[in-house]
Amino acid sequence: MCLLLAIFVLLGPRALIFFWWVLEPARWAATFQAGVVPLLGFLFLPWPTIAWVFVFPSGVEGLDWLLVGLGLIADIGSYTGSAWGNRDQGVYTNYDGV
Repeated sequence: MCLLLAIFVLLGPRALIFFWWVLEPARWAATFQAGVVPLLGFLFLPWPTIAWVFVFPSGVEGLDWLLVGLGLIADIGSYTGSAWGNRDQGVYTNYDGV
């Protein structure tokens, strides 16, 4: 079950980006004029990329920044969550309680 959740967290937003790009390429072209920015967003920060494409057509202002920020927090949480969960699995863990 944990592996399934990890796969969903890693591949879910990237699959959403891919299918959204296939269905609405004009929206993505209007949002990103440079070709490398959406690719970097796809690889490293998929949730803020999704949020940016969602809010960009009407202009990014006000609470739209909150949505992009929540996407960034979701990405940071997905990258750091596994480190927090495995914090006791290090090489230098002392099992004697000392």
